[in-house]
Amino acid sequence: GSLLIGLCILCSRPAQHKLASRLCAGMTALQFLLLAQGASALHVLRLPTAHLRSAAAAMGEIHRVPAPAPVSDSASLAGDMTGVTYYEDKLCVEEEECELPEEGEFTVAILGDLHLDPRKMEDYETGRGHFLPIIEDAQRRGVATALVSLGDLGESKSVDPENTQELFAGTTACHELAAGYLSSFGCPYEVIGGNHDLEGIDEFSTDEANLEAFCRIHHKPTMQFCRQIADRTLLVGLGSTVFRTAKYTSHEVTVDDEQLAWFERLVSEHPSEEGWKVFVFTHAPPIGSGLRVLQENHVVNGCCWLNHSGGKNGDPRTTTKFIELVRRHRCIKAWFSGHFHLGQDYQDSITFPTIPREEGPYPNRGSCVFAQTSVMRAGTSRDTRQQSRLLRGNKDGFEICTVNHAAGGTVRLDATITYTDSNHEVGVYAHDHAELDHDSFMKVYSPSEGDECYVGYDGDGDGVSIDPTDGCQVDEETVAWWHMSDGRVLGVYDGRLIEYEPSTLAPLGLVVGYDELQGKKVVVVGSGVPDECVASTASVSQAVGMEGADCAEFEGEEQAVLLVDEETGGITVVQPNEDGSYWRKIVRNKMVRMKEKRRVQAGRAYAEAAFDGSPDAFEGRVVSSWGPYTSIVGTAVKTGVAGLTTQAENVAKAEQRWQSLGSEEQGRAWAATGSQLADAFNKVDADGNGSISHAELAAAIKVVDPASTAEEVATMVAVADEDEDGEVTLSEFVMLMLYQRGPALAK
Repeated sequence: GSLLIGLCILCSRPAQHKLASRLCAGMTALQFLLLAQGASALHVLRLPTAHLRSAAAAMGEIHRVPAPAPVSDSASLAGDMTGVTYYEDKLCVEEEECELPEEGEFTVAILGDLHLDPRKMEDYETGRGHFLPIIEDAQRRGVATALVSLGDLGESKSVDPENTQELFAGTTACHELAAGYLSSFGCPYEVIGGNHDLEGIDEFSTDEANLEAFCRIHHKPTMQFCRQIADRTLLVGLGSTVFRTAKYTSHEVTVDDEQLAWFERLVSEHPSEEGWKVFVFTHAPPIGSGLRVLQENHVVNGCCWLNHSGGKNGDPRTTTKFIELVRRHRCIKAWFSGHFHLGQDYQDSITFPTIPREEGPYPNRGSCVFAQTSVMRAGTSRDTRQQSRLLRGNKDGFEICTVNHAAGGTVRLDATITYTDSNHEVGVYAHDHAELDHDSFMKVYSPSEGDECYVGYDGDGDGVSIDPTDGCQVDEETVAWWHMSDGRVLGVYDGRLIEYEPSTLAPLGLVVGYDELQGKKVVVVGSGVPDECVASTASVSQAVGMEGADCAEFEGEEQAVLLVDEETGGITVVQPNEDGSYWRKIVRNKMVRMKEKRRVQAGRAYAEAAFDGSPDAFEGRVVSSWGPYTSIVGTAVKTGVAGLTTQAENVAKAEQRWQSLGSEEQGRAWAATGSQLADAFNKVDADGNGSISHAELAAAIKVVDPASTAEEVATMVAVADEDEDGEVTLSEFVMLMLYQRGPALAK
């Protein structure tokens, strides 16, 4: 780094005459002349920082203002969460002596998801105005400065809807606007790609072309970056490079194998034992970070963590690779991420490497502090917070601060981290924390070994069967977790069945939603394990070198996860995925879903033309049929599928509804509808085969019982269609309606 700006001020101010004369005495006339010429000279002459520091230290003039004390209770965040500005008494004011930088000092401004919209730039201009005095003050004192953007640079919608439906995110115009904005902070900037930064799908046909434009516009040779900000101190960034070719959801933040290998080499070559300190920046956090204030849809849809579903190739080893590197390389001191659009006022938005013993076991996060970063613009916030991060560090440690854009740019100290040696740190929170009170995000319960919610196997049982919910129906208060015999971890929380990653116990994703789980028991039972592979009865081969090989292909005693409805007697078997995991990879690649949507639109257009009807007339009558997927929506909400996972419980209810529809009052309604149904039947049944389609039957049910849901109607139709040939005969329908019996009820 360079102290030129600070020296220029020192050497030209009367107030600093004594100190300035000492520092400037050793300069040549040419050097002093160049300094006096102003900003243009600063680009020409760069004096060695170490030399100036040692000279000033010898004169006893370098000293550091003590770190600010934690905010007192009177300034806590229990109220409006605005905090305090501890910078006000530290800024380098014209009439005062300026604090000289300490060895290794640096300042980094960190911006979360920007989602720039050229129509709504006011909050961005205000936010920049909050950072400029901080950056300029640091630069005047000769402190190294930088700006890091955590990606998602543009709004993921049209910003000119009257003329185009093209998404703004990921386009050339988006990145040019972002580059201009990030360049206006007066310091070098770095940027990494988020899940929306390659979303220029109308302008670029491939991820590679979109990535080339991103790097070219932001003057980046590669998506990743490494910048030395101070002595043996690196800023390192990793970005998402996959969108169109994502294996599952396009909004998974995917760090490709090349970047991951590069990162592993970098941290290996900069060990903490040699004094190296690495600060990492990614759009999403790695699994195992301990951050628990998460956007619900990110958890449910498999795009919460870096390489959440295994990255581009679906390899789960790349999901946990990041936290494994953190544990192995103690040079990684902090990791900043965005992605969730949630504020920085919650304790779980920062996690330390260690926690007090009374709060739980050692979390094994190496020497790394993880920090979540909020957003600048009000329209992009999911909890009304408008905040950015400020990182200030030196050779002794670092501070993580919040710049509150909703409160005039006040700067609040959030946490102070002190290096005790090359491998250990001590972290201290600097303020109270807000409580969570919002429906659209959840503070995810994180299991820990030995906690009171763990459910173990009864030593007197069969070793494979447990009742995690203790014979009770699941509700929103139920909390339990357990290990499956194959090592996978499942748990019940917030009315959901969730799978957790075994090595970190962080949530992987949704297995069963509240819609399907509510009111049921969760039971785990053995599923036909061969006796020779059960631990208590297994025989062991005596052949030398083959001990235990009898069950070499067996990966654990087989189990079945059951959802039991004691009211109806229905049981849903939760089947694992092909790879053995349980969490539902429900959402597919956005490009695939867009093509499917266009096909449905084409089908509706054909129907309107062929059958001469309005668009509303074909609502719900143009449907899709495909393999394991049942929807083209981009956000998963429910796991139950009518006629499939919810069939057992709904059959009984459907039969009850058929009976209620056969009452005397409803019978008169059916009689009134009979002539209409007969007319419709005759029109559809052109070949006179005596049957009607499911759609016609469903429409008739809705006429008589408008309160019926689509799911209930679908199940009732399925009950009526005994042979499952897709049609219901008129006689079957009459038996069900008028005589309250039919194929399903007569048995």
